Amino acid sequence: MSAHDLEVDAKHDVARYVWLLMSDLVISHDRRREVSAAVGISFSRARAIRRLARRPMTMGELATALGIDPPNATVVVDDLESLGLVRRRPHPTDRRTKLVEVTPKGKRMAAQADEILAAPPPALCALEIEDLEALRDVLARVRAGDPGE
Repeated sequence: MSAHDLEVDAKHDVARYVWLLMSDLVISHDRRREVSAAVGISFSRARAIRRLARRPMTMGELATALGIDPPNATVVVDDLESLGLVRRRPHPTDRRTKLVEVTPKGKRMAAQADEILAAPPPALCALEIEDLEALRDVLARVRAGDPGE
């Protein structure tokens, strides 16, 4: 194996480790439990409400956004509708399709969940401003698909 291949492997290993650390921070089970306890529904249902609060969606769009099968999206919407959090309405251009939109109660719940999820962990807040700015810049490049030089 060449020195270049070893360097590529080492870089991949570090990138994988960094990704796992970020995933652990973002997908914290404690944070999910906090959201569920605050809004009174499962995190997966809260996730659906948060998506629908951004814009109304068809059942297919919601299924895709949540990464679930369309029949499961129907179950989710039925549950949320029974709680008064969403409603179905006719699609403005396709009579065969319904749009799912949040109710005012659903919007309030989504905002509450967003507030909890937007609160950074204390360890992040404890970083120096220079470190936070460097992290922000690196993550912005990663998000944009630009590895930088």
